[in-house]
Amino acid sequence: MGGGSIVSSSNGIHEDFPFSSDDNLSLEDEDNGLDFQQVGVESGNTSCADLVVSERKKRIGINQEMLQSFNELKIDTETLKKGKKKILSYRPGTWIWKSRGLKVCDYDVPETTCLILVGPSRSGKSSLINRISKVFDDDKFAPARAQVSYNSLIGGGTYFLHEYMIPRNTNSICLYDTPSLTDNSHENNKMLKNWMTKGVRHGELVFRSTENQRLSEGLKCKDDKKGFVSSKSRKVNSVIYVLNGLSILNAMKNAGGALEARYIKTVVSNFNCPFLSFKDDKPVLVFTHGDLLSLSDRARVRAYLGELLGVPPTTQIFDIPDCDGPVTESSIIGMLRHTLEHADRNFPQKPNVMNKVFKISAFLFMILLILRIEFAIGLAQNKSMHQYHASQPQACSSEVHEMHPNLKVSKKKPKIERPKMEVHEKEPKIEWHKIRHIW
Repeated sequence: MGGGSIVSSSNGIHEDFPFSSDDNLSLEDEDNGLDFQQVGVESGNTSCADLVVSERKKRIGINQEMLQSFNELKIDTETLKKGKKKILSYRPGTWIWKSRGLKVCDYDVPETTCLILVGPSRSGKSSLINRISKVFDDDKFAPARAQVSYNSLIGGGTYFLHEYMIPRNTNSICLYDTPSLTDNSHENNKMLKNWMTKGVRHGELVFRSTENQRLSEGLKCKDDKKGFVSSKSRKVNSVIYVLNGLSILNAMKNAGGALEARYIKTVVSNFNCPFLSFKDDKPVLVFTHGDLLSLSDRARVRAYLGELLGVPPTTQIFDIPDCDGPVTESSIIGMLRHTLEHADRNFPQKPNVMNKVFKISAFLFMILLILRIEFAIGLAQNKSMHQYHASQPQACSSEVHEMHPNLKVSKKKPKIERPKMEVHEKEPKIEWHKIRHIW
């Protein structure tokens, strides 16, 4: 294709994602929540049976589409290069929607598009940042940028906000690694509201009231170091919600457990937080650790998350495992393209543009209103004058008839005789040559 080479992913997808015995995707009745035979035979409700059939076909279609993406054995490297080039050449406002005749300069476009990663503990936010950075830096020997917790049992994790430019030494895109969300919905909403309304700053400590005394003192000691906190606050332009695919699968298999139910409830509550959405746009969803699951389990997790959170699983949920390969690279490029395009679409308009549009509209409205009033006044005056002139002759004739009933009044206008001008006689002409002897 266009001279581009084809990279076989037989060494990538089959070795990185080993198949298990249950890789043939099957939709069980307990997953659907309805038994087709019981609904169709016992109740005799054909409409409900048709609903079950349509839902089953819908799920089969979605799962087959997702499995087809996994089974792509050949990926065009030329397509990956083009997609990566579009991300590398991105500037804030590149994919802005120019509606109502407005231009890019009419929008409040930031210098850097800020994307934040949020999610529960051990979801893989820091690992995802390292994976994204590795794709666009093209430096296999570059060290990992984000600190990853190796053993979560001894504590650790992200407690400070960290900013990472993608790629390095640029200022078009930045990713923010954030502390994990907890089971406390009130505290999560307060923290998310602060980030989305006041912005995020590199190196800022996020302190929770539930932290123990020893950890609080250690965090305060780390926060006292000078030169770590950035004075520049960035406004968040889009959100990437990160989940652990293995944790979701365990919650699906143990749906009746209290801990699993609480985990799913927390995920739904955090994802549906109104501060994470931009108008009708919900956050992009990424689930990690897919390299620890079979392909069929990854497809099931993706479909389950789509139904649970109300987002399309094939276009807004991205499966990004923690491994190298063209499939992972393609998922990362697609996820960033989707996120950046929606971020550009939700850039606000400049206040002066709104005032300018309002002033122009108000001025035109006032002009039209004045013209309409003047036209109405002129029309009323012409109508009243016409009525007055039309009523004058009738009034005069009626008055004369009342005073002299036997007098016939002619409707002809009286002839006005102009006064004759007096003609003066001409003065006699004096002949001066005849009377010159008088002198």
